Amino acid sequence: MEYVDRHDPTTRAWVAEAIQAVEADANRSCDTHMHVFPLPTRWGIDLYLKDESVHPTGSLKHRLARSLFLYGLANGWIGPQTTIIEASSGSTAVSEAYFARLLGLPFIAVIPATTSPEKREIIEFYGGKCHLVADPGAIYAESHRLAAETGGHYMDQFTYAERATDWRGNNNIAESIFQQMTLERHPEPLWIVVGAGTGGTSATIGRYIRYRRHQTRLCVADPEGSVFYPSWVSGGEHAGNGSRIEGIGRPRVEPSFLPTVIDRMTRVPDALSIAAMHWVREVTRRDVGGSTGTNIAAAVQVIREMREKGERGSVVTLICDGGERYRDTYGDPRWLAEKGIDIAPHLAELREFLAS
Repeated sequence: MEYVDRHDPTTRAWVAEAIQAVEADANRSCDTHMHVFPLPTRWGIDLYLKDESVHPTGSLKHRLARSLFLYGLANGWIGPQTTIIEASSGSTAVSEAYFARLLGLPFIAVIPATTSPEKREIIEFYGGKCHLVADPGAIYAESHRLAAETGGHYMDQFTYAERATDWRGNNNIAESIFQQMTLERHPEPLWIVVGAGTGGTSATIGRYIRYRRHQTRLCVADPEGSVFYPSWVSGGEHAGNGSRIEGIGRPRVEPSFLPTVIDRMTRVPDALSIAAMHWVREVTRRDVGGSTGTNIAAAVQVIREMREKGERGSVVTLICDGGERYRDTYGDPRWLAEKGIDIAPHLAELREFLAS
């Protein structure tokens, strides 16, 4: 009889402590708030904003990073000496840098060389290092190369986002939404509206809706330049340039994007996304980012249609992150002018929507 024993009690003990530390972070964070967006009561329609910006690292991606670390730890991919690699210049890299520091692990974000200094500073604040790549399309291959070179682990959010999250429940974002809605006048949302970056959030919510037999419909809002919308419409592969709305939209259809759980997709122009971002701040005094503006623009379209049909009910969407990350871009009139983005007509239209 032959056998090979690879059990390492020291590593197993470290993994157990690491999982406890990550779960303790979730326990401290509790849950995120659900804000009511002020619509006229007579419409019979309620709009809710689930505020993911209150996570410790300030965005929806905190949930994803936590799930990816737990997935990597449970799979035996992450140990006490593992270097963590991720292809991301945005919120995912910030959140993963946070968790890597929590576990005492080195973290490298593979990012395009054009990434703003502000974002690089946030990643570095949490102890991460930024590895710059001239060609944005090369971030995937370069991440694989660095992982092999360092003996590290490439987290690969675009592949593992949909499978690292427990879509059946376990306080995922979908279960949280439905629990928080239980005492509202329309407890089962008619629509949930989200954007897609990896596709993990839409996959989790779409699966959960079906698993729990809800009648809620899922709308995915996609910014211009992203391939998710044309690919979903045609059912085929498309090439794109990505998106100017950070955090959502992709130049390729990512493995975690699950089109079969989506009931509707809406393409939102960049100028409308940014106008909606400014409008939310006007109406609620909450400072939100551009991807939240994309969500809101699609939610407004859904609500318009509900009013036309005489439907009553609730609509839920997400505040993905805070607007403080975009003061020098979407929030700066000079930047908008340089990019040829005119938000004034869209802002006027949104104001009229609420005043009607």
